[in-house]
Amino acid sequence: MPASRQDIGRRAEELAAQFLRDQGLEILARNYRRRLGELDIVARSAGVLVVAEVRSRASAAFGGAAASVGWRKRQRITRAASALLQQHPEFARLAVRFDVLIVSEPLSPSPGIEWLRHAFEARAQ
Repeated sequence: MPASRQDIGRRAEELAAQFLRDQGLEILARNYRRRLGELDIVARSAGVLVVAEVRSRASAAFGGAAASVGWRKRQRITRAASALLQQHPEFARLAVRFDVLIVSEPLSPSPGIEWLRHAFEARAQ
């Protein structure tokens, strides 16, 4: 039976979280859900709160995984990040950076990960 989209997504997020740990980031939260949106991974690195969106695609058709983080998705991510900062005031002193991690072929024996730092900026709502 082929893997479901949820299985592929979970595997991509596991790989991305481990990748960030290997790069020295501390994972603070995964799948932080609020009514306004969801944050796949929240991590800390040297005074920076990293909000990471994990994307996985089987092919680069239609612009690939990076292009799939459109303005509406970015808006939902920034709103969820705002809720996180309100809920955890200890994070408010940190600079916030929005990254995208693209996991290619997450179920293969050698998946690839591309890390787009500063993939987008929060806009005032």
